[in-house]
Amino acid sequence: MERRPPVFTTHGCRLNTYETEAMKDLAGQAGFGDAVIVNTCAVTAEAVRKARQDIRRLRRDNPDAKLIVTGCAAQTDPDSFAAMTEVDLVIGNTEKMQASTWTRLAGADWIAGSEKVQVDDIMSVTETAGHLIDGFGTRSRAYVQVQNGCDHRCTFCIIPFGRGNSRSVPAGVVVDQIKRLTDRGYREIVLTGVDLTSWGADLPGTPRLGNLVRRILTLVPDLPRLRISSIDSIEVDPDLMEAIATEPRLMPHLHLSLQAGDDMILKRMKRRHLRDDAIRFCQEARQLRPDMTFGADLIAGFPTETEAMFDNSLRLVEECDLTWLHVFPYSPRPGTPAARMPAVPGPDIKSRAARLRALGSDAVSKHLTAQVGQTHNVLMESPTMGRTPQFAEVQFFNPQPEGQIVSAVMSGAGDGHLLCA
Repeated sequence: MERRPPVFTTHGCRLNTYETEAMKDLAGQAGFGDAVIVNTCAVTAEAVRKARQDIRRLRRDNPDAKLIVTGCAAQTDPDSFAAMTEVDLVIGNTEKMQASTWTRLAGADWIAGSEKVQVDDIMSVTETAGHLIDGFGTRSRAYVQVQNGCDHRCTFCIIPFGRGNSRSVPAGVVVDQIKRLTDRGYREIVLTGVDLTSWGADLPGTPRLGNLVRRILTLVPDLPRLRISSIDSIEVDPDLMEAIATEPRLMPHLHLSLQAGDDMILKRMKRRHLRDDAIRFCQEARQLRPDMTFGADLIAGFPTETEAMFDNSLRLVEECDLTWLHVFPYSPRPGTPAARMPAVPGPDIKSRAARLRALGSDAVSKHLTAQVGQTHNVLMESPTMGRTPQFAEVQFFNPQPEGQIVSAVMSGAGDGHLLCA
């Protein structure tokens, strides 16, 4: 009897989504099926709760399938997932990216005859996963993983224990993959990683991210657009700043891992920057590229945060002229130093997160209003939706060629997007 293709569900970050696509490819090559795979996230307690909820739902919807749990939450707390009656197998972040795992899973009785937890020590991993995906995202945009893991130990973060230490994909491998994607018609490449600005520290000669960006743009001249995902601004190197200033194919949109706008909170988070560093970086980048826009990750209600400290985060949005905010209400992660710090009351955390999100909505509205009447080169993700170089969504009344870059005048602004008549 022919096996049904596996069902995959993804929680969390873009990198997790990328790795789900890799797992689909590996499972397909191995002939694995009749299973449900849940790729979990551990960034917050709420993310773990949602993963458990999804597991229970998927078991109800697929009573006869094998149910496998993987991802960061499975890596950091495998036994709790193995204790769920709905779960047949737990595999780690390293195992999920290995072809041998999926070949064994395709064996008729491999799950039944195996230990329920198959999770190795992530800190012992010294190489990036070798599986590359030639195309993931939309028909116009592809994501390329160039780095994994993190060597830093922010006091709130469990992710290094789910991802391991920082590992980089060699520049030649990255360039070759981007050439293939460009040859297949992709118009924009997004570089992704857990700690992207640490790329190269483990490679011979310790190159920096700016070197990789400039190599890509030099060696893949047919690539119209290159975009960088989340970065740590304090680690940005001179080559990357030079690329921002001189490379029009590098998109004027940077997402910054800021987390807070108060110096004492930043120190308690064990971040490597202070608020003045963030402000100075944004000012310098915008001087080099006047059309630059910024997104940022911000945590509301970190332990010991007072109203005055939170006000510094609110003011940072204006002082850095941030547009796209990702707001996270703080939730303690067991095993992290922050979980042992004096907590902010739950209602205060919720209120502060709401105020940050409202400020973010205002910033988006302000940005979109300023674009009305401007001409942008829009990368079409569907016949009626595309994105500007600054990543603003544009809705078109008249269909456009999907996957192409079209020059268009912005005729208005809607709720969270631009309009083009």
